[in-house]
Amino acid sequence: MIINYLFKPLGQWRALLFILLISAPSCLNAQSQLSAYISQGLSTNQSIKEQDFLLKRNIYLLQEAKSMFLPTITFSTTYTRADGGRTIDFPTGDLFNAAYATLNQLTGSNSFPQLQNQSILLNPDNFYDAKFRTSLPILNAELVYNKRIKSQQVDLQKVEILLYKRELVKEIKTAYYNYLKATNAISIYESFLKLLEEGERVNLKLFENNKINRTAVIRSQNEVSKIKASLTGAQKTEESARFYFNFLLNRSLTEAILTDDVPTLPAQDNLSFGDVSGREELVKLQIAKGINQNLTGLAKSYLIPKIGTSLDLGSQAFDWKFNDKSRYYLLGISLEWNLFSSGRNSYKIKQAIASEQAVSAQNSHVTQQLLTELNVRRANLQSASARYQAAQSQLKTSQTYYNDMTKLYKEGMAIYIELLDAQNQWVDAQLQSNIALFDTWISFTAIERANASFNLQ
Repeated sequence: MIINYLFKPLGQWRALLFILLISAPSCLNAQSQLSAYISQGLSTNQSIKEQDFLLKRNIYLLQEAKSMFLPTITFSTTYTRADGGRTIDFPTGDLFNAAYATLNQLTGSNSFPQLQNQSILLNPDNFYDAKFRTSLPILNAELVYNKRIKSQQVDLQKVEILLYKRELVKEIKTAYYNYLKATNAISIYESFLKLLEEGERVNLKLFENNKINRTAVIRSQNEVSKIKASLTGAQKTEESARFYFNFLLNRSLTEAILTDDVPTLPAQDNLSFGDVSGREELVKLQIAKGINQNLTGLAKSYLIPKIGTSLDLGSQAFDWKFNDKSRYYLLGISLEWNLFSSGRNSYKIKQAIASEQAVSAQNSHVTQQLLTELNVRRANLQSASARYQAAQSQLKTSQTYYNDMTKLYKEGMAIYIELLDAQNQWVDAQLQSNIALFDTWISFTAIERANASFNLQ
């Protein structure tokens, strides 16, 4: 009766329950909790927030580049006080005093005074000049290329954010599956520990009644100690997995993790194993190539003259006077053309062309790297799937072997060591099946990253 109580409830129904859990039908979109965690991680991750700030900065830089095509209005004023310096001597007295004296004699009056020679200061004294200047570029190739480059830098930063998000999704899913792997391992160890502790209790009773020798008791005690150590290791692994998962979601490390039902193997029919065109790394290279082309155009822009216009509306006078004579306007058109710079411009052009060629050469190399990575990930997925199928077969075989050995042991046709060996094989098969299942999902996640197939929305 004791042996029947020991093995029937703790053996058969726990094994069947584990097989049902490991084989429970599910599909990708059924993992609603994981999807919620991914959304949470994408919205709270600090690295992505940092990249968002950089995107805003690049957008502002683009807006600044666009504003350079619009007119600018500035106000400026100067006021000068002067004394000393260069002068102009004007002989006013020498020119007019003789004539004025003759006129005074003819008129019999002093209406015409005697004048002093003048020394006029060249530096303006007590003089102000205040004006509003409106400037507008008419032709400036540098501004055109600058705006194009800033626009491409915005696109580049958007792709950089997608790259961060895709890598974060991979890390979140991998950490999630590692956590599930650890929690399932804990469940397996806890179930087996209860089975072994009950066996230890039964063996101790049988030994006290002189039904068995001390070897079975010692062996059962050793097995209990071994499984307790394995359980402690699994618990620490689960704790580390929980810490890392919560770290990725930027929340308390000890916060509980809600999980979905254990899924079946991921579907591989719709996976693209030869297409990496969606990888953000290649998109970045294409944008970088365009930026280098515009940098080449910017370096050549010295060949095109710069034409601009300006309008000054102001007032200038002595002693802070403001009237019709002090007010003025000044309209001007400027042309600037770089005709000679000792070869500096040609060197800039050669540098830009070399950078453009380097990016073009890098594109082919990176494409081959990404294809190689995808093929390696595919091989890993196929290997993991094969291990899972083999583990499932081994699980069924070990379950049958354990059930048969249980019957033989209850009938006295097998010793405890043989039963213990069957138990260990059965538990090891459960653990291997659990590992293989989530290793397959981790490999599938790596392929999603390798071919950029996960929809980031």
